[in-house]
Amino acid sequence: MSLSATPVHRPRLLDELTGRILAQIRDEGLRPGDRLPSSRELASRFLVAVPTVREALRRLEATGAVELRHGSGVYVKADVARLIMVNPNRLALDPGAIIDLLEARELIEPHLAASAARNATDAQLAELTVAFSRTTEALAEDQRLHQANMGFHRTIGRLAGNRALAQVLESLIDLHDEEQRHILDLYGDRDHDHQVHGAILAAVTGRRPEKARRLMTDHLRDVRVVVTAALNPEGA
Repeated sequence: MSLSATPVHRPRLLDELTGRILAQIRDEGLRPGDRLPSSRELASRFLVAVPTVREALRRLEATGAVELRHGSGVYVKADVARLIMVNPNRLALDPGAIIDLLEARELIEPHLAASAARNATDAQLAELTVAFSRTTEALAEDQRLHQANMGFHRTIGRLAGNRALAQVLESLIDLHDEEQRHILDLYGDRDHDHQVHGAILAAVTGRRPEKARRLMTDHLRDVRVVVTAALNPEGA
């Protein structure tokens, strides 16, 4: 896309430049994984110095909006319409944060599962089936299984038709990626977890919203109980 050169005013230069880059991502319809123009091209487009562009991109990387790949370029990492971005100042793994995360998901995801059963198109339901098949293929490898499981939950969120809630779920998953990995280790029963995911898939694709809601609620509650006991064996 050819854009005319537009200078960025000096006051609050970095803030304005950061906003311009985000606006470009939005206006050009760039999606996660798409490559941005080079720092030199962006500097020419916005009539600023290359180091200023690089500083703005580092800001965006810190929020999780873009990813800087050494020797490759800058890539969109998250949907710029996301309500919440990843906090770059991560603290150490916190057991309380793990329980808070599970409680938040327990409130949000049953509604999303029911909405997906009602609202998803046939093509979207086929997409969910593919997402579940990836979890089947990854059962023997924890790293792949974690990614596939989170992909399954993300897909249900997207299919629900509520962009705000889907974005909140995406952000919860991204914000607490380390906790999610720890949950997989603590929960332990990969086969049972997979069977429950299969039952949720069947309820959603069978367009049975209340069953999808109940299964998702039971699933997340079960995980929360097991993880809470593992984190606090004396109080279990």
